[in-house]
Amino acid sequence: MNDPRIGLNVGLAGRPAPIAPARDGYRRTDEAAALTGSSFKTMLAAQSLKFSQHAEQRLAQRGIKIAPEQLERIASAVDQASAKGARDSLVFCKNMAMIVNVPSRTVITAMDEQSMRQHIFTNIDSAVFIN
Repeated sequence: MNDPRIGLNVGLAGRPAPIAPARDGYRRTDEAAALTGSSFKTMLAAQSLKFSQHAEQRLAQRGIKIAPEQLERIASAVDQASAKGARDSLVFCKNMAMIVNVPSRTVITAMDEQSMRQHIFTNIDSAVFIN
């Protein structure tokens, strides 16, 4: 069953369906095998976060650009929030904020500095500030 809200295949108990690991226990893609160094880290960070269609639209509408280094920091912030049991977290970066569903690692929406001033953040249970 496919859950369009989070873009994951969902198993019987409503949990994401498992992805079979490679023989040595690590999942691989052809691109991952071909990359090394910081490019590999950037690709891993990009794979560890998903962006909802709404978030992608907001990024485009508001002209928000996310550098690979920022993406790595955001992914790390989501890891920290997950370790504390957060479910929906507000992640503040220098000039933007994102609401992230932590269990699915999906960015729900994104705001630039101007948009942040005009909004009240609701339905979150945590906030993470990153540089």
